[in-house]
Order: sequence, then C-alpha cells, then structure tokens
Amino acid sequence: MYGLFGCGLHEHGPPSVAMTLRLVYLAVVRVFGWLVLPARSDAAKDAEILVLRHQVAVLQRQVKRPRPSWADQTVLSALVRQIPAGHRRRLRLFVSPRTVLRRHARLMRSRWTCQGRRPGRPRTAVVIRRLVLEMARDNPTWGYRRICGDLGGLGYRVVPSTVWKILKDDGIDPAPLRAGPCWREFLAAQARTVLAVDFFHVETVFLRRLHVLFFIEHGIRRVHLAGVTAHPSGEWVAQQDRNLLMDLGRRAEELRFLIRDRDTKFTAVFDAVFTRRDRLGGLIHEYSQVA
Repeated sequence: MYGLFGCGLHEHGPPSVAMTLRLVYLAVVRVFGWLVLPARSDAAKDAEILVLRHQVAVLQRQVKRPRPSWADQTVLSALVRQIPAGHRRRLRLFVSPRTVLRRHARLMRSRWTCQGRRPGRPRTAVVIRRLVLEMARDNPTWGYRRICGDLGGLGYRVVPSTVWKILKDDGIDPAPLRAGPCWREFLAAQARTVLAVDFFHVETVFLRRLHVLFFIEHGIRRVHLAGVTAHPSGEWVAQQDRNLLMDLGRRAEELRFLIRDRDTKFTAVFDAVFTRRDRLGGLIHEYSQVA
C-alpha cells in the first residue's frame, strides 16, 4: 500500500493547491495515455521503451541529482508499483522505495502530531499517591477499584488504572484477591471461551484514515475483520457485532468472556448484543484496567 505514496513534500506541511492541481493534471494525462496504448503495436511500444531508456541513461550521466516535484514523485511511485518486484530491482530509478516510505512517514507525522503538547500522561499529584498507598497499607484486602471509589468520596477524581499503576510501582498487588489466579493463568484456563475486540487504522493515498474493527478468538487464534469505515460510531459497531454473531452461529455459544477497552464506541448497545442473547454470560471485561 505504501508504494502508492509519492510524498516528496516539504517537511512542515501538506502540499499546496497548485501542487495538488498539478498532480491531478499529470494523473489525467497518464490515464489518457494508457487508453491509447492498446491500439498500438507491440513493436512500436518496445521501440518507444528503448528510446526512453536511452534518454534516461543520457540524463543520468549529465544530471547528478534530479529534483522531481511532489506530483512527479507521486505518479512515478504509482507506476513503479505496477511493475513486478523482480523487474523493479533492475530499474535505474532516481527515487528509491525507501525514499518514498521515509517521506510518507514524515508527512504522516506532520499531519497527526500535536504541536506544543508534552507526550504522555500528566503526572499524578503527590497527595493522591500518598493517599493510595496509605489506604492500601491500612486495608490489605482492598483492591484498586475499592481504593479508587474511596478517593472519589474524598473529592479526588482518578481512574482505576492510575490507582493500579501507583500500587504496582510501589510493589503492592493491586488485585483484591491476593491469592487468586493472575491474568495470565485466567487466559490460559479460559482461552477457548474468550473473545477480544479492538480497532486499528490505516492511511489511504489521500491521507484519509480508515478504522478497521476486528475480533479474535483466543482459543484458536482466529481473527475476524468485522468492517472498515472512516467514521465509526456506536451504532455501526453494534451492527458489526450482530453480524459476527450470525457468522459464528453455534460456535458463539462457547464464548463466555469479552475483552475490550473503554473506547466510547463500545456502547451499552454493543454490550447488550451479547448479554441479551446470553452469549457471553453477561461479563464484559475491560483489559485496560488490568494491564
């Protein structure tokens, strides 16, 4: 997919309107040129290829470092992608595939990177850290969720994962069952009954982000691609959920646990698709709170 990107852009911004129009013009010219090719004989086309190869060889001897525009690089990259990999290695190109990938990665960073913002989460307040550790030591049977609830009663708003990290960093077991099975043991014992769901995204040639919803059956490591959309919503995710249960058929009756994160697109309607049919025993487990 990345071979289609010819991203010789400036490092700090997207292409201008003039460059975009030039790309459209070149693409239209190339398309009309391809439409004429079937009417020409093979001998004429072979002769033209030899002439163009010789011209390129002459130019490469005279020009040490050509500087093609963004539009030229985009068209060239798309055309090279159509050539088999074995023949592509023998071509003498002044734009290598690595250059195309590097420029595309630079373009994506400039598009999605938020300027002026420090990476990572903000640091937890010292007073909250002290209270969490004090509650855990004074109440050995309390888990991280119970401590999080008590902090809310004191007026400190924190998420359970923050309490989990504070306890873990201090060497205190965050789980309420101190002698119970760990997460790894649970997955090993219930692998055939566990279904996980999440999103990943891909970028198109026009820098449009597509979101892919997928499910995985842990017992057999089978991945189900549920759907692809540019604008996922709670209703769309719930519908893909119903479609998956229909595809699984009777195999869905063996599943008892669903692992998902706390993405807002996993709404109550999404959970109800399973619990209403008693497919997963009503247990929706958020793995972000135990990782």
